[in-house]
Amino acid sequence: MPVSDVTGAGGTGIGPGRSAAAPGPRPVRAAAFGEVPHGFFTREGGVSEGAFASLNCSMSSGDNADALRENRRRVAAAVGVEAACLLGVTQVHGDAVVTARAAWAPGEGGRADAMVTDRPGLALGVITADCAPVLFLDPAVGVVGAAHAGWRGAAGGILERTLDAMTALGASVSRVVAVVGPCIGPHSYEVGPELRETVRAAEDGFDPDRFFRAGRGDRLMFDLPGYCVARLRAAGVDGAGWTGDDTLADEARFFSHRRRTLAGGGPLGHQISVIASPSSASS
Repeated sequence: MPVSDVTGAGGTGIGPGRSAAAPGPRPVRAAAFGEVPHGFFTREGGVSEGAFASLNCSMSSGDNADALRENRRRVAAAVGVEAACLLGVTQVHGDAVVTARAAWAPGEGGRADAMVTDRPGLALGVITADCAPVLFLDPAVGVVGAAHAGWRGAAGGILERTLDAMTALGASVSRVVAVVGPCIGPHSYEVGPELRETVRAAEDGFDPDRFFRAGRGDRLMFDLPGYCVARLRAAGVDGAGWTGDDTLADEARFFSHRRRTLAGGGPLGHQISVIASPSSASS
């Protein structure tokens, strides 16, 4: 279910093979996070070219290293942190969570799919190109989290593990706000019946069948953002929602792994979603 209080600058018509011109990054932001520095960044506002145009932030994509550094510097500046404090991990579609207590060098964040922190000045970034980026905040204590949730990670518990790690830092699930960002939408994500069986086998809290509907032949359409929102709500995050942005359907604004696959393969960029711990928490 899309959240109703999400704002974004809208598309600028930048498609693949074209570099962004003057405008900088134009992230989607969630009003539910208030003034806490964050953004679900689009592909717009960077310096990369070709298939990576223009705000590609994946360090393993094969993009030009100088362009990647500049793109990530722009993202860090947009959320008010130093470039060295924009942190990431090697994402593996698992359920491991890293607690960030200090900045680390690029590539040294470990193998995980989520991060949490309570340290002001640190920004947590996950990269996606159809999988769901999920940002978390407990505004009372300033604990934040960022998770990368594809269907495998979501079914495997990455969202609940992120909440557990936030709780260990003093957060309360009852106060947590969580927003699922731009990802492949329910009208775009065609899957095979084996995926439904895998998701069914992973569930013990509710029936996941409502997130699948009939597609072509034996194919099914899977509602990844709805599934993530439902798991968050089942875990106690009552106000969880989705921004409503479909990465496959909106080529001008988002990279998409499925779109690249349907087009026959080739290089692929990734957008980044970021949240930083606020300098002070609400009382």
